[in-house]
Amino acid sequence: MLSLCQLDDLADGSARVVDLPADAAGKPQSLVLLRSGEAVHAFENVCPHFGVALAKRQEHLIFKPHLSVSCNNHYARFRWSDGYCEFGDCEGESLKPVAVELIDGEVRLRLAPSDA
Repeated sequence: MLSLCQLDDLADGSARVVDLPADAAGKPQSLVLLRSGEAVHAFENVCPHFGVALAKRQEHLIFKPHLSVSCNNHYARFRWSDGYCEFGDCEGESLKPVAVELIDGEVRLRLAPSDA
């Protein structure tokens, strides 16, 4: 299991870009974590419009706590709870969700049964 962060390090209503190990082809990967209370939503850090990162670095991440996260390239706006695009060139599409779980105060990437 891959640890992403401690829940206590992710303030309620905050969003965080988390870098992952590169994929098999060497391509960098990252997630966007969104916290609401004890729930953490995770999405691939990829806008469905052109396949670019929502934000390449944390300081570029645009979000409204508990409401939305936006692409800093084309300003498409996605719902916090489910990643659905409410505004922008990819309206009606969604961010790709990633399964995470909270274990002993740690946010972890949930592995597929074949990876466990």
